[in-house]
Amino acid sequence: MLLPMAGAHMPDARRGRESTRPARDPLRPGRAPENALAAWALAALLGVGAVLGSINLFVDGAVRQGASRPLHAVTLAACLAIAGWLVVRRRAGEAATVALVLFGDLVYVVFAWASGDPLRYAPPLMLLFTCFVAAWFLGVRALAVHMVAVVVACWLALADSYPGTAALLVAVVASAGMLDVATVGVFVLRRRVQRLLTATQALSSTDPLTGLANRRSLVDQAPRIWRQARRDGQRVAALVLDLDHFKRLNDTYGHAVGDAVLREVSRALAASVRPADVLARTGGEELVVLGLVSDPDEAWRLAQRLRLAVVDSSCGQQHAVTASIGVALAGPVDGEDPTDALWQLVDRADAAMYEAKEGGRDRVVVAGSLIVPRSRVAGGARRGQRGGGIA
Repeated sequence: MLLPMAGAHMPDARRGRESTRPARDPLRPGRAPENALAAWALAALLGVGAVLGSINLFVDGAVRQGASRPLHAVTLAACLAIAGWLVVRRRAGEAATVALVLFGDLVYVVFAWASGDPLRYAPPLMLLFTCFVAAWFLGVRALAVHMVAVVVACWLALADSYPGTAALLVAVVASAGMLDVATVGVFVLRRRVQRLLTATQALSSTDPLTGLANRRSLVDQAPRIWRQARRDGQRVAALVLDLDHFKRLNDTYGHAVGDAVLREVSRALAASVRPADVLARTGGEELVVLGLVSDPDEAWRLAQRLRLAVVDSSCGQQHAVTASIGVALAGPVDGEDPTDALWQLVDRADAAMYEAKEGGRDRVVVAGSLIVPRSRVAGGARRGQRGGGIA
């Protein structure tokens, strides 16, 4: 039984392959992993500060008598309450992180004001942990505000400890300068780590030639796709695309032209797949598309759309590039391993792709169906078959 022809509608070229892009930077504020890490760091900052600050309550002369002692105790209680809230909530947004870092600066000022001798019991070095947290989690603008706040906090904390303005200024410059330099150093280190993580992530999950996902990224996406298929009651479709006579093209025009063809074809396919689909290069001239469909007809229409995208690519116009596509579908089963199921599905699609090669190339075969004759949509130009061995 022959499958129906693909519809004449083509996807908007602006639609990207969203699911094949590298994951977002884990160190950038406002992202889910960063929210959790920021919450734990801030909880530790406030919890450790509260514990250390409480020690002064039991040291003679560490906390001034009068209103200072109740204020000191209330501040400790507030730190512990916020730390507990962060532990329970397990996340802190970017705005909350900025606010809590500045709150940590304010807590130091309160401890210093309540202390009988700030130089002994509340030295500016107490702000070091706050500076490290700020340097690791805040953006440039918020970090600049924090650095100014450090200068103000040191001035307020040490104001009563020096007889003259000149001596106070020297002390503030020395203390706040040291803290802000340490902050900048950690921030620069963080940026370097960001770049290294981004580069490593790109190398491990992206094909360097085409910019598409690679085999590892395809495997990483499998659990998500299988879960979504079970939840939505859909089927997982694997499409294996292999460029026809690619070895002949390399031998005739050289590998530089072959690489250019792969890049152009990859761009054309990336503009044609659906946003939720995973488009990966698994090796050589073989590409795999993994996505969800409701039935074989939908998978076949997607495959035909991709086949035409290859033909209509800019390199396809210059070197008559075509692709043979094999399609296979599977219904996810509870308890199965998504990775094993993925490669079993890809193997079936790969076998269907070889059926398309044997049947004349530049066509689509759905596993278990008859070979679909080559044909363009109404009004399109047909491409002639280029003979030779299976390639």
